[in-house]
Amino acid sequence: MKNSFGILAAFLGGAIVGGALGILFAPESGDETRKKIVEALEKRGIKLSKKEMDDLVDEIKAQTSNEEE
Repeated sequence: MKNSFGILAAFLGGAIVGGALGILFAPESGDETRKKIVEALEKRGIKLSKKEMDDLVDEIKAQTSNEEE
């Protein structure tokens, strides 16, 4: 049971990060993109402050820039 929860958590985490990356690289303004990410997370019961959202975006950018190198 514990292993199943870990797999589910990893899947959901990957889906959220994947969705966020897709939105981040879409041809829209940064503000509009952040609004869409916040809305998607809120639909899943996850609420982030502006600072938390900015931190998440910075972390995703850092991870994607490291993968490109």
